[in-house]
Formats: sequence, structure tokens, C-alpha cells
Amino acid sequence: MARRTGLKAFALLPALAVVVAGCGGGPQPGEAKGVPLVAAGALKTCTHLPYEPFQFTRDGNIVGFDVELVDLVAKDLGVKQEIVDGPFETIESGEDLNAKKCDLAAAGMTIKESRKQNFDFSAPYFKASQALLVKKSSGINSLEQLKGKTLGAQSATTGLDYANKNAAPQGTTVRIYEDLGLLLEAVKSGQVEAGINDNGVLLDYAKKNSDLDVTKEFDTNEDYGIGVRKGNDKLRAKIDEIIARAKSSGEYDAIYEKWFGKKPANK
Repeated sequence: MARRTGLKAFALLPALAVVVAGCGGGPQPGEAKGVPLVAAGALKTCTHLPYEPFQFTRDGNIVGFDVELVDLVAKDLGVKQEIVDGPFETIESGEDLNAKKCDLAAAGMTIKESRKQNFDFSAPYFKASQALLVKKSSGINSLEQLKGKTLGAQSATTGLDYANKNAAPQGTTVRIYEDLGLLLEAVKSGQVEAGINDNGVLLDYAKKNSDLDVTKEFDTNEDYGIGVRKGNDKLRAKIDEIIARAKSSGEYDAIYEKWFGKKPANK
């Protein structure tokens, strides 16, 4: 997935998440249950908004599937989650983690080799694939039908990778958007004939917009992971522990059903 350049305003989070206030001198190091943190009393999460239903703003609060999973980690550590919203490019490159803007990156992010060079991933926590979003009236249900047309994709995402590899060579123009919201609006308004992105966000959007439809899903077999700075093995192990516990207890299924309207087919 991917995003708009320039940091946005921080939003107030519910429950365990709180406002991130700007301050000089950078964050002071902290620790919780032996896990090193960039600031005392907080688990800072880098993400990029919006990416509904994984993380997005609703009624002035940042909510979503990823948000609730990370809240479980924060709760176990006895701290509050704080969300830092910024460009996906600086999340994917590892820049934000290395600069200690945050402890972890949770952004509906696919585990892939190029990203593993920049930071370490948790165990997989979500299955995804690429999908095609179009207007219902378009009749488009394949990449082949986009020859000579325009396909929207989000910068720095696996959707853009797929579009460049499979659509561009056949004569499809790939138009890049820095923000998922801009990509979705481009499809809805007819600026592009189709958009490609992860199936979870596109299915969610189509469900709320009756004039749109996801007509094709591509078997890319992707796994989402949570990123941590290289060498931060204690935090990575804690994340893995909490996710495994949530899957075993049924809490993961409950969170999944809350945001996707069904139980997970696989974990």
C-alpha cells in the first residue's frame, strides 16, 4: 500500500492511542517489560492514512484493523499506542524507523525482499492479493481490457509493481497516486478506467460505493507484516507473541470480523 508526501496532522486515537505532540530534541528512549521503546510510556506506530479498514480517521479518531492489533501489543507492554502519520515512502524505506520516529510500522504492508533490506518484519498477520476496482458500467474485468486505457496505482506499493509488470507492457498507461484516497476518487470520478490495490481496501470501498465493483482479484499471495528497526528483536518477538496469542484465543478472529464482516478464511 502507499501514500501522500508530507506529514499530516496527527489525530486523536481512541482507547490506547493518544495525540502525538511535536517537540524539539527528538524522542527520549524508554523501555517496557524489557522491550526498548523510542519514548517512555508509549508504543509509537508509523503509518500512512487513509488505508481503510486497516487504519483511517473516523469521527476524529484513528481506527482500524491494524490499529486494534497494535493496541494489543501496547496493552501487554503497559503503554499507550501513539500513531505517527506520514508518507508511505519513508516508512517503506526504513527512514522513519531508523530516525526513531516510531517503534514499529503498521501500514497494511506486504512482506517483500526489498523491504527486508530496510527493516525486520514480524510474522505474517494478514493474507492479501491485488485486485481491480472499476465502475460497474465499464465491463472491465481483466488487465487485457485496459490496453490503451489508464490504470491507477498507488506509489511504492505492490499494486504498482504488479501494474508495471503486467499492465504497462501491453500498452496500458499506469498513473501513480501518492495516496489511496486520491486513487479511489480517480476511479470513482472517471479520471482512470480502473485502479489496482490490495483486495481488502478495494472490497471495503466497493461495498460502500454501489457504482463501483471489484471485478478481478490476482493471485499474488501476499502476507502483511509489522516492521521494526533492524536488530530490535525484543519488540519483534513481542509482536509475534501477541499476534499468536490473539489467533489462539479467538481475539484475532473477533477483530477481523469487526472490520471485514466475516471470519478469516486463513490466518
